[in-house]
Amino acid sequence: MKPFDPKSFRKKRAAVLGMGRSGLDAARLLAKKGFRVLLSDTRPRKELRALAKRLPAKARWEGGGHSDRLLAASFAVKSPGIPSHAPILQRLRDAGIPIYSELEIALAYAPACTTVAVTGSNGKSTVACMTAALFKEDKRRVHLLGNIGSAVSGSAADIRKGDTVVLEVSSYQLEDSAWFKPDAAAILNVTADHLEHHGSMEAYVAAKARVFRQQNRGQFCVFNASDPISLHLARDCGARKLFFALHPSTRVAAWLDGGKIHLRLPGDPKDSVVIPPKLPGVHNLENAMAAALLAASQGVKPAVIARGFKKFQGVEHRIEGCGTFRGIACVNDSKATNVDSTLAALRALEDRGKTLLLILGGLPKGGGFRALLGPVEKGVKAVLTIGSAAAKIEEDLQGAAHFFPCETLESAVRVGLQIGAKGDTLLLSPACASFDQFQDFEHRGRRFKELAKELGRRKA
Repeated sequence: MKPFDPKSFRKKRAAVLGMGRSGLDAARLLAKKGFRVLLSDTRPRKELRALAKRLPAKARWEGGGHSDRLLAASFAVKSPGIPSHAPILQRLRDAGIPIYSELEIALAYAPACTTVAVTGSNGKSTVACMTAALFKEDKRRVHLLGNIGSAVSGSAADIRKGDTVVLEVSSYQLEDSAWFKPDAAAILNVTADHLEHHGSMEAYVAAKARVFRQQNRGQFCVFNASDPISLHLARDCGARKLFFALHPSTRVAAWLDGGKIHLRLPGDPKDSVVIPPKLPGVHNLENAMAAALLAASQGVKPAVIARGFKKFQGVEHRIEGCGTFRGIACVNDSKATNVDSTLAALRALEDRGKTLLLILGGLPKGGGFRALLGPVEKGVKAVLTIGSAAAKIEEDLQGAAHFFPCETLESAVRVGLQIGAKGDTLLLSPACASFDQFQDFEHRGRRFKELAKELGRRKA
């Protein structure tokens, strides 16, 4: 199979699998480019009719399963949420029909831009936003796309020659992107996540590695020298490698000293020093080093990086302060969808002492919650459990704190504001996916902020 070339498939049939956000955007883009599009989804037709209204008139769609009509396509586009072992994918492969990712299809229509890709188990959104901010500070025309919000297909028509496209890319997107070749990439860290989708840790790691598989010496890839798996993956990377770590060594291009970031960039006669953004936690210092190296690899000067960091205020849903009510500070960390991310939040807030009221729970990802035992015992006053993971959380963390089973987020916020005292912190850092009760982690985070404001202003 060769990389997607629009010219070789001109005016042919295209099959798009999945009517989610990326599938709809891919279908619209392909229809606009003259392809005959069939969009297919396993959900019942009645659930898809409202979505289908957003398609162009020439696009066709089907629900309730994938029919043999898809086998008449010249190529197929797979939405990220469809598992790689889905039967329809094997049928397409058996028929000799190439399957591409939405990411590859979209970027084929924006070949003259600079692409910067960020992946990792934790920190992707922060680094992507931070990197985009640095490019904007350098007066570049920037598009922040991918897993962070808008599908690339939806913005492909707006991308011009010379633009910079910063992408947050998930393992779901990367596993389908055999020909993805960013100008600069970063692997921030790799810990167990999304194993229910990938099937094994090995498959998950292999998906992450696709961010650099097609790169060459003309491109750059940033690695976390303190992360064992990232460091191991770097051995197979053919791009120019830039490492960051908390402490200096001969191999690292970015490190910390005296609370400042030191950059040792290729071709520069001496090290540069910049002050990182004022964000809580050591993990945000690592995020800043990764963003600085990505920007510097594409020609952004240290003085510009310093200005961009000074202005950067953080990312919504990631250790986001959202007000103080009844003397209790409320912090939205809804983006913590796995245990490692929650650990980072607890470390970032450990200077507050044992004042945390921690909301944990949602849809579990497997692996349990035992890693939280020590930090919860040290810094958490009470654990308020929600969602289907509640029983497992209480079992794994038994004895570490007082537990309050709350089932729903609304109940957890209400109880937290009732049992908390002035100076406490109510922290939503669930260590779980949100899909048992919410559309996504953004929906969960927005609802937390609404509830904190609404319930916090009522009389106790």
